[in-house]
Amino acid sequence: MASLIEDESENGERLEPAATSRAAPGTALASRLDARVTRTLAAFRGFLARGRFSSLTRRIVAFNVAALFVLLTGILYLNQFREGLIDARRQSLLTQAEIIAGAIAEGATSTPDAQVIDPLSVERVGVPPPGDPQALADRTLPIVPEDAAPILRRLVLPTQTRARLYDKDGWIVLDSRQLSASGQVVAFELPPPEGADDPGFFEGVADWVLSLLPGRDLERFRDAGSQNGTMYVEVVGALAGTPSSMERVNDRGELIVSVAVPIQRYRAVLGALMLSTRGGDIDAIVRAERFAILQVFLVALGVTILLSVVLAGTIAEPVRRLAQAAEIVRRGKSARAQIPDFTGRRDEIGELSGSLRDMTNALYNRIDAIESFAADVAHELKNPLTSLRSAVETFRLAKDAGAKERLMQIIQDDVRRIDRLISDISNASRLDAELSREEMEDVNVVTLLKTVCDLFTETGVAAHARVLLEIDPGTQGREGMTVKGFDMRLGQVMRNLIDNALSFTPKGGTIRVFAERVRGRIIIRVDDEGPGIPPVSFERIFDRFHTDRPDSFGKHSGLGLAISRQIVEVHGGVIRAENRMDGEMVLGARFTVDLPAAD
Repeated sequence: MASLIEDESENGERLEPAATSRAAPGTALASRLDARVTRTLAAFRGFLARGRFSSLTRRIVAFNVAALFVLLTGILYLNQFREGLIDARRQSLLTQAEIIAGAIAEGATSTPDAQVIDPLSVERVGVPPPGDPQALADRTLPIVPEDAAPILRRLVLPTQTRARLYDKDGWIVLDSRQLSASGQVVAFELPPPEGADDPGFFEGVADWVLSLLPGRDLERFRDAGSQNGTMYVEVVGALAGTPSSMERVNDRGELIVSVAVPIQRYRAVLGALMLSTRGGDIDAIVRAERFAILQVFLVALGVTILLSVVLAGTIAEPVRRLAQAAEIVRRGKSARAQIPDFTGRRDEIGELSGSLRDMTNALYNRIDAIESFAADVAHELKNPLTSLRSAVETFRLAKDAGAKERLMQIIQDDVRRIDRLISDISNASRLDAELSREEMEDVNVVTLLKTVCDLFTETGVAAHARVLLEIDPGTQGREGMTVKGFDMRLGQVMRNLIDNALSFTPKGGTIRVFAERVRGRIIIRVDDEGPGIPPVSFERIFDRFHTDRPDSFGKHSGLGLAISRQIVEVHGGVIRAENRMDGEMVLGARFTVDLPAAD
């Protein structure tokens, strides 16, 4: 590149800065491509260096190679090149044989009884009248070998074919193998010595494969020698006046195409000319063509195996790493085993990696939640147990009946508190399992809210306050207020929220439950008239064992809102707390449940 710039400078042409800036993107793209190819080759070398091919790799390579072999077999089996070559060779031999037969008929036959004909004489003595084939056949015109030999030598020997001339009775007259010019050495191919033609292992396998291809179940060629030529079907047909052809194979399995045409003069058959190809000339062309196909196949095979291994490496290796990481997570060998991140691939492997990472993180979060829950349970149980132990120890030392009565009341309160904690903890621990086993159904929110509100009103639980249910009048019928979920669990959420509102609402106050549908979401609000919630506690009140109730000691476990949030999140919704404000004045607390509508 530097020399090119110098040459351009010598010619008075300089590279402009703009051209340099335009070439920069192409150079950057080439650099990125080189880096990507380098990484791919490095990964491939590392994959091969491990010397381990997974089952998936072997299957991918086997399937691709099998498909390539099927394609090769189809090409070799259905290839029309061989048939076209044989047909062209047959037509060429027929044309050549007809030319030679015509030349022999005109120049290599004799007429012993020939007479001189006066063209001016009307009467032709000794010559049969035209159109009398029988008379022509009776006047035998024998083939003269001395005249036919030069014709065969000149017309047959350059074509590398074998010609045999038979008389009308089928006996051999001339054989081109025995013809030679003056001083020419006649060479005959001797049969190979015994055992010299035995093929090796690979040659035997190749011959067996080729024997399965079409064209190998032909008649075996036999040299008639001095025998009568009527042993050849084509000679019989030619002596009958019809050109014939035949395909045979010699002892080496090489194809021989032979044709026979009649030698006729005045439509009388004087003999037959048989031309045949040398064994192996057509097979050599076909073999070269198939060898070229095999060369292309071997190149395609190598490329297929290489690409299959690379493809398998991009699939099997990441899957293997993901499986190893999942096994480490299962066995718990590491406190926080990380799943390999392949999300940058943007394919199914990347999606699998992302899903496994999300699942692993969810598992670790669940483990952390269980550990935190166990610590909270231990802490919450420890408080009443400590109080209970202190009361029991003090009870033995108390002398006053009143003191004993107060201690006994404390003991009973602590026992009830422990019983309530154990019951709530048991319900909370079973919640996940119950929600995973049950099937979600259509739940009508209007019917659910009406049932829960009536329960508080009719049972007298809300004796000091009024529970008022309001449904958005813009909602078109009850069918639009349907969610997919568990009616019992959603009812438990509403009972917890209303019960929580009753704890803070003063006597004679009102708890309003309002429901509406907004853009495919079901919104439920529970408002009270209590003192509200401190802003710092908007999220803390959903923690386990957290409570701000004024009369909560020994009566509430602090799990109600935590369980409510868990149930709402299982339904794909959210729950939040806030204060109802009128300027700077707090009118009360508000809990909002947002659930996806079923339709």
